[in-house]
Amino acid sequence: MSALQPIPRIGLIWLLVAQVLVILPLLLHLPPWIILLWLACAGWRMQIFRMRARYPTSLERIGLIVATGAAVVLSRGSLIGLDGGALLLVAAFCLKLLEMRSRRDALLEIFLGFFVVVIGYLFDDSLLAAAYSLLPVVALLAALIGLQQSALAVQPRATIKLAASLLLQALPLMLVLFVFFPRLAPLWSLPTPDKAFSGLSDSMAPADIAELSQSDALAFRASFEGTIPPRPQLYWRALTLEQFDGRRWSQSPGALHGAAAQWQKRGEPLSYSIVMQPSGQSWLFALDVGQTDLADVRQMSDFRLQRGDSVQQSLLYQVQSWPAALREVQLPDAVAKRTLQLPEQGDPRSRAWAAELKQEHPQTQALVNALLQHFNREPYGYTLRPPPVGRDSIDEFLFRTRKGFCAHYAGAMTFVLRAAGIPARVVAGYQGGEFNATGRDVTVRQFDAHAWVEYWQAGQGWVAVDPTFQVAPERIEQGLEQALSDEDSFLANSPLSLLRYRDVAWLNQLRLAWDDVNYGWQRWVLGYQSAQQLQLLQRWFGSLDWTRLALGLVGGGALLLGALALWLFKPWRRERDPQQRLLRGFERLLGRHGLQRDKAEGVRAFAGRAAQALPAQAGAILAFAHEFEAQRYAGQAGTAQALRLSLRHLRRSLPWWRAHGTRRNP
Repeated sequence: MSALQPIPRIGLIWLLVAQVLVILPLLLHLPPWIILLWLACAGWRMQIFRMRARYPTSLERIGLIVATGAAVVLSRGSLIGLDGGALLLVAAFCLKLLEMRSRRDALLEIFLGFFVVVIGYLFDDSLLAAAYSLLPVVALLAALIGLQQSALAVQPRATIKLAASLLLQALPLMLVLFVFFPRLAPLWSLPTPDKAFSGLSDSMAPADIAELSQSDALAFRASFEGTIPPRPQLYWRALTLEQFDGRRWSQSPGALHGAAAQWQKRGEPLSYSIVMQPSGQSWLFALDVGQTDLADVRQMSDFRLQRGDSVQQSLLYQVQSWPAALREVQLPDAVAKRTLQLPEQGDPRSRAWAAELKQEHPQTQALVNALLQHFNREPYGYTLRPPPVGRDSIDEFLFRTRKGFCAHYAGAMTFVLRAAGIPARVVAGYQGGEFNATGRDVTVRQFDAHAWVEYWQAGQGWVAVDPTFQVAPERIEQGLEQALSDEDSFLANSPLSLLRYRDVAWLNQLRLAWDDVNYGWQRWVLGYQSAQQLQLLQRWFGSLDWTRLALGLVGGGALLLGALALWLFKPWRRERDPQQRLLRGFERLLGRHGLQRDKAEGVRAFAGRAAQALPAQAGAILAFAHEFEAQRYAGQAGTAQALRLSLRHLRRSLPWWRAHGTRRNP
């Protein structure tokens, strides 16, 4: 096939179909003008094919390139960078339609399409997205077949079947490369400006938690090696908030640069793995006190796990936690100063009440118990629709509205403890999760976001306490849905969420089964990074070096290619073909008399040449060739016995002596 030959009609149609399938999943992430650009280019291309329009001139091509570049800059701010580059590549995929004149150009467009398919993983790496990406790949392969202009290319069903077959044949080699090839950071691990993340931020106001409580987006999944702890014990720490400005709680700069926290392991540890969704933040989730062996993660002075880079893709990591650990028995002066900080002014009633409590309960534990009893006995309520508060937010909540959710209670209790001279801080993270009966994992979603309190007590170190439990114990023991059953505000902004219909047994079972499949995809495919690859290969090969890795990669690939070649060519079937077996006997018989069949020589031509070389046996030679062609190609009725008799007659007619030398057609 000459690369300069014109593009066949069927190849162009398949290419346009492939473009639709390639661009379709990107429409939610790309600006609307990319749709208009593709429609314009596709329409112009069809008019060119119908000879109703001409190819764009050089000046017009330059104008289109400049206009497209300007549109990319206006949409993404720059041509440089991952997001701008991705949009520019998609635009080039559309514009290339207009200058395709030959099969070489069409091949370039097809290869460009494969790159654009990969671009889709920048925005969505879910199992559904991966399954859908097979459709444009098959369509691009069909376009490649269509360029050959064979009889097969005009049969859509046969073309699709062949394209799918080619894709299936590549899967074994793909699996070998996936397992053995060094795991480099994929393109979609890089940050993209328009990638939206939901989850906790580095500061907290009550409205922030309320907003998360209306989202059913997945935060992370945890899989335990042993028995899953009871739900009331599942407090997933994300970050610690020590600084208060009168409205918001935020991280203290000192906690980001302080020395590692001091703690003592006590009790049996919990071992589990977490598959965390992209958050755009650098902290990880873990039960207290958590440790992980990830190379770029360290435990900070406030016991949170901090990663060097933000989490931009699904992340799998192993954790060990010691819930009974003794944490920071000796409180450093810098930490004490941070955890006693309050604004100089504001909330006078809360400050005065704290002084009264301190006078009545000089012991730390007694004061904490008094606060918890106050929340339990007074008419406080748990709601996602709290009344608005004024400037003195703590006073307004404690003495007037008395309705709120976890952020209100955690913030108010921490404020009072500090005003009473007790070091305290707010911990933000998630509480509980949904137990999946089909596996040993817990699914934690954004509406499980929660805030609780840590206070420091001499001789015991940091102690966790949850004031929300005193107001709405069902929130901790059963979940947010049960805590809000009276006001019907659970996922009120998401009426189509399947989580609202967990009481429908069959629908809930389907949802849990699909969640389990997705968890496996995230854990074993997206989570298969360099650390997991190293563990797997060391389990297989023991001590690992580059030589063994290369041998495993090359050896595994060679074995798969060999198996694929055997499956495609099926040499064992040739032995079972009686006509081919007798033909080889015919060739060997004549070969003894110096007549060798050329590779490109047909049976009739070879028999004619042999008849000229052996005129005495010409009748027997031509009779065998005629019988073979009649059975093999003309579809005439015949048996292997008849062909065998022809060969036997030829063998008997040949002289017993063997000619020397080789006779070939000059």
